[in-house]
Amino acid sequence: MQAVATTTIAVLRGTEEDAFGDERDTNTPHATGIPASLIEQTRRVTTRENPTPRIVRYAVARVPANTDITDQDRVRDERTGAVYIVEAVSSMTNPALAVDRRVDLRRTT
Repeated sequence: MQAVATTTIAVLRGTEEDAFGDERDTNTPHATGIPASLIEQTRRVTTRENPTPRIVRYAVARVPANTDITDQDRVRDERTGAVYIVEAVSSMTNPALAVDRRVDLRRTT
């Protein structure tokens, strides 16, 4: 991993049915103790429909190249307990070495 790890994360995966037959996410860890560089940032956003500026928070994580993580998984920060939904996973290609995977996150708790 090239990025400096700021925390460790757990990847949560899986669903179950509740008493009413609705599908809901489980808190079953698929993998734990994964080193990650997790950075939360804010951005001021305006749209044509609503010119009032809004502050949007988002998070980006860098994890080792061999980490099994996919879109719609959930990630729990093991240091703070915060849970995020994985919106996108991407990585740059490099013929010389395995580069970190970028994970775009949205906070849920």
